[in-house]
Amino acid sequence: MRVLLVGAKGVLGSEITRLLQPAHEVISASRTGADVAVDLSDKASIVAMFDRVDTVGAVVCVGGTAKFTPIDALTDDAYAFSLANKLMGQVNLVRCAAGHVDTGGSVTLTSGTLAQQPMIGSAAVSIVNAGIEGFARVAALEWQGKMRVNVVSPGWVAETLTSMGKDPAQGISAADVAMVYKRAIEGTMSGEVLLAAKA
Repeated sequence: MRVLLVGAKGVLGSEITRLLQPAHEVISASRTGADVAVDLSDKASIVAMFDRVDTVGAVVCVGGTAKFTPIDALTDDAYAFSLANKLMGQVNLVRCAAGHVDTGGSVTLTSGTLAQQPMIGSAAVSIVNAGIEGFARVAALEWQGKMRVNVVSPGWVAETLTSMGKDPAQGISAADVAMVYKRAIEGTMSGEVLLAAKA
């Protein structure tokens, strides 16, 4: 299967690529240094990406970002950045994937634990993550029989916690999270939010 992986150069993207190859052909997409360039915050860039890759069996997105800032410090621009990037970037990825994903193929998006377990500073991120999950459920209904749409909520990734100077034991390894994406790609489910858990 041809799998288009958006955000391929990050921690999760690298692990997903390693897991899927050589059984699948992974086409990497990122701002720079990938098979195809894409800017998730720019719909025209997403359209151009699909024009380049043509048809695939699956699309996976582990890209996109949102601002982590307390509410009283979140500016209009910070909200707009978060909504345009991780939320609308993934919404537009699904919208633009129609016609480029094989019948019965899938799009797998990424939300995060802050949709259900918010913390101080997570207002914008929580909005984005919850929005992704809500949109995916509707998209799965509307494209039923044509294209599957799911979301992975990876929780805290151990390698990310390490890079933040925090205890990685509180997180889930990127390898374990990658297995959840593989299940979404190779399975038959649609409209589900798949939670990553420690092996």
